Amino acid sequence: MSNTEIPTITEKLLTAKKAKGVTFTDLEQALGRDEVWIAALIYRQASASEDEASKLLQALGLSNDLVPELTASSVKGLGPIVPTDPLVYRFYEIMQVYGMPIKEVIHEKFGDGIMSAIDFTMNIEKEADPKGDRVVITMNGKFLPYKKW
Repeated sequence: MSNTEIPTITEKLLTAKKAKGVTFTDLEQALGRDEVWIAALIYRQASASEDEASKLLQALGLSNDLVPELTASSVKGLGPIVPTDPLVYRFYEIMQVYGMPIKEVIHEKFGDGIMSAIDFTMNIEKEADPKGDRVVITMNGKFLPYKKW
């Protein structure tokens, strides 16, 4: 999926979400899953169980005909192009500037390995600040040491 390609199902889900006037937090309550995971599901970066798909579609007032698309294996990633959306690009920029320092600090604390993006959670919070509200993102991934053989 390139920067401008949004799957048809994503467009349907986002249109229904807007029409219903629900937030990702509202959907979190309906599905019993985290709002970031639900957003990933809607953008087809995650796959749902049949129950999760049905709950989402019910919350959005959509037909269960879409269950097979939501339960299919997802295709992950933004594609080979540098992201052009300013907010998404900032994460790319953060990794360009701080990627190697983050890697070195993780290796120093844990050893040679990676942080899992599979055994992973993320929380996004809003923190009030007199100088301007702050975005607080907490990424929590299992450390996976490289295997020696």
